[in-house]
Amino acid sequence: MPVAVVTDSTAYFPAELNGTYHLTVVPLTVVINGDEGREGEQISPAQVARALGGRRVAVSTSRPAPEQFAQTYRDLLDKGADGIVSIHLSSRLSGTYDAAMLAAAGIGPQVQVVDSGTTGMGLGFAALAAATVAGRGASLDAVRTEATDHAGRVSTMFYVDTLEFLRRGGRIGAASALLGTALAVKPILHVVDGAIVVRDKVRTAGRALQRLVDLAVEASGSGEVDIAVHHLEAPDRAGALADAVTMRLGDRLRDCYITEVGAVVAAHVGAGVAGVVVHRRTDH
Repeated sequence: MPVAVVTDSTAYFPAELNGTYHLTVVPLTVVINGDEGREGEQISPAQVARALGGRRVAVSTSRPAPEQFAQTYRDLLDKGADGIVSIHLSSRLSGTYDAAMLAAAGIGPQVQVVDSGTTGMGLGFAALAAATVAGRGASLDAVRTEATDHAGRVSTMFYVDTLEFLRRGGRIGAASALLGTALAVKPILHVVDGAIVVRDKVRTAGRALQRLVDLAVEASGSGEVDIAVHHLEAPDRAGALADAVTMRLGDRLRDCYITEVGAVVAAHVGAGVAGVVVHRRTDH
């Protein structure tokens, strides 16, 4: 059996890729008013969006327990995997990577853990690249290198209607959140060194989406790219964004996916989010 690839549920793979790659996905947990459930299995993004819109509703998220990872790793090794590469969302956004590292330390060097430094399909593209070479029989080191390499080739940027949910969850500084509220601006954020920071501030949602298109084209460089457009309860906004990016990139665009974020990211961004992940197929 080749090297097994594990990731977590914040990769948000598009439905059309289901079953086309050999990946094991470990779910994160969402808690709504004390009731917890696994992302993608028991708690939907729509449930989170409704909860965030209600008064006095507490929504939070939690990482998988180290033992959950350890059991996943043991099961894969028992089934004959030569080794495991486990790729996860940024350690600056979640304790998931740390939990995976704790589990791997208890098993041995045949489990290698990678911090993708991002989330969504920024994580997803890295996991898919690793699964592709693993399926071809690549070594443990080669699969890990592929995951790390492709994680470094993604740019993740997104627009939110409000910074309040990111502030509540501690994913963005209070000063940045206050600035957005005080000036009534629409923030565009991006992931830098694993953290979420404000990239631009514009006055309207329409201008924010136009700016996202510009930033996606800028991030694509001069080579071939893949694009993933994420949203939460905003399919029309996502479709318009995907169409605009597709038109601008022309024949340099290879694959374009539209996928709704899951419950964990939904809990931190709120309804209306729209984002673009650019995956550069080469280093150029």
